[in-house]
Amino acid sequence: MKQEVLTNKNCFITGATGGLGRCIAMKMAEKKCNLFLTSTNISKLRNLKEEIESLYGEEIKIYYGNGDLNEIQDINKIIKMAREKIHTVDILVNCAGLFVVKSLFDSNLDDFNTTFNLNIKAPFIFCKEFSEDMIKSRWGRIINIGSSSAYVGSKETLLYCASKHALLGFSRALHDELKKSNIRTYCVSPAGVKTEMGKLIKHQNFDTFIDPREIAEYVAFICSFDGEMISDEIRLNRMVID
Repeated sequence: MKQEVLTNKNCFITGATGGLGRCIAMKMAEKKCNLFLTSTNISKLRNLKEEIESLYGEEIKIYYGNGDLNEIQDINKIIKMAREKIHTVDILVNCAGLFVVKSLFDSNLDDFNTTFNLNIKAPFIFCKEFSEDMIKSRWGRIINIGSSSAYVGSKETLLYCASKHALLGFSRALHDELKKSNIRTYCVSPAGVKTEMGKLIKHQNFDTFIDPREIAEYVAFICSFDGEMISDEIRLNRMVID
């Protein structure tokens, strides 16, 4: 493992203004990655850029673009902006996601479509687009933020569980397909995280949830390995569950 492996790499992060995405952006900036940040909120993106620049602005380049990943025209707009600003992507972090808490009978097709658009369709599109850069350079990292829900089924979260199961399967297959080009695909699946989304989880003690800064540190850590070892499927559990 060499920390300088990430220096000057271009990192594209979705959901960058969320609790976990923001922490990952800060940590990758600390590792001297150039950043392209995206989320729906332009003012939060601007504020995040300014915050990162105040800490690391002399060492890295930071760009951003907002859009709704439910809309294909917004996805295409974001890709176009990224191509214009950073040109190529070395590290892709699919962190944007949607957590719908509804029973089967309260859920509808709009819930289904928006959940799968955010949690699996958008990652598919970005992986397809930016893995081409990684194949050309024969180096790349794809980090799909999964969930412990990829391994279990819980009542009132059936759409979220289903989408995260899909993301895990997609990541497993993608790793097998791209590894010959020296591209590492990680599916990082944490248990409950101390974020606004985490507050939606029912029947669990929020105080026991994982600090998103620790997850961000772990993401940067695994991306720094550049030898023969790979940990492509990662579950991050809580010490205490009550």
